[in-house]
Amino acid sequence: MSSHTLLDNFQITANSSTPFDSQTFDQYVMSTYSRLPIAISQGKGCYLWDTDGKRYLDFVAGIAACTLGHAHPTLVQAISEQIQKLHHVSNLYYIPEQGALAQWLVEHSCADRAFFCNSGAEANEAAIKLARKYAHTVLGVEYPVILTADASFHGRTLATITATGQPKYQKNFDPLPGGFGYVPYNDIAAIEQAIETHQQGNQQVIAILLEPLQGEGGVHPGDLEYFLRLRNICNEKGILLILDEVQVGVGRSGKYWGYENLGIEPDIFTSAKGLAGGIPMGAMLCKNFCDVFDSGDHASTFGGNPLVSAVALAVLTALEQQNLLSNAIARGEQLRRHLRAIALDFPETFTQVRGWGLINGLQINAESELTSVQVVKAAMEQGLLIVPAGPKVLRFIPPLIVSEKEVEEAAEKLENALKAV
Repeated sequence: MSSHTLLDNFQITANSSTPFDSQTFDQYVMSTYSRLPIAISQGKGCYLWDTDGKRYLDFVAGIAACTLGHAHPTLVQAISEQIQKLHHVSNLYYIPEQGALAQWLVEHSCADRAFFCNSGAEANEAAIKLARKYAHTVLGVEYPVILTADASFHGRTLATITATGQPKYQKNFDPLPGGFGYVPYNDIAAIEQAIETHQQGNQQVIAILLEPLQGEGGVHPGDLEYFLRLRNICNEKGILLILDEVQVGVGRSGKYWGYENLGIEPDIFTSAKGLAGGIPMGAMLCKNFCDVFDSGDHASTFGGNPLVSAVALAVLTALEQQNLLSNAIARGEQLRRHLRAIALDFPETFTQVRGWGLINGLQINAESELTSVQVVKAAMEQGLLIVPAGPKVLRFIPPLIVSEKEVEEAAEKLENALKAV
């Protein structure tokens, strides 16, 4: 059977009389996701269509990845032009597109150098490895410890699920790598205590890895005073401050990087998701003083290849030239006004609205029987796609091109979904 024929089995269009066969899909694909019962066939802007022809307003954006939405002309042009020229050669050679992308990132952040990979987990792995080598070669620490936060999320590799402060992601994957400690988020006293606790013998805290805003952990923004004090502590004690910008970076907060909302600069930060608009890419960026990687210390076959680098550069240029940061701020404020109004209309169900720019959460009352998954399914019935951030938080992360009209439409669909449940 040809690959074209095989693909036809899974690309049912709205004009076909044959329904999409999820059972066949499940026969061949591992069950690592609890998939919602729709199959997406195409997208345009902030809308998606399933294989039955139903249209959905997309406030998931591939989990904060589709910066420019779907089939955006900038993205289409960049992919089309680059794929006809050169798509992959490996990092054994200089890649001009990668160099141009690194220059843009450095010139638009506090970083001095960039390393490219394929995902957020890989970017965080690179940051962990860099911090550990810095600890051994510069600080002379035999057993380095990295502190992370409870309810954090840093990836699915063994090291990054260990860094992730949620035991549910670690269950049945032990033995896990050592060298991590956990503290409550936004609690400076806990950080100070943990540093003291791990300061014994050949063990020492050498880095603190945090999200500027916790996404998977419930859309919890970092506290300004907390991060200002944390930066001072890291300076005083020679501890690296690493920020995971995988979800909140690339303009989603209304600024290029989440740390800009906190008045500080990290020593190392990571990016992925929206960096190439949904094309797989990750990056780890650092300041010169902690760039201790030598040739052969770390690598990625596909990282920063010509295709993905050209696409990422096009996405970032669009972010800069198409006023998308201002749009993220304005549309985020508009969305939060609607979410607060909904919370007032359902006072026993919702307790809080929080977020930055176009990453926002609506907290469900812990005492309510309603779950985030129930609302997600009800919203889907109304033609709105949203995503949980835990069992009691609804997360809204539309493309950064979302319009005023589309935010109004999303609010109306959400209200109808809530009335239905």
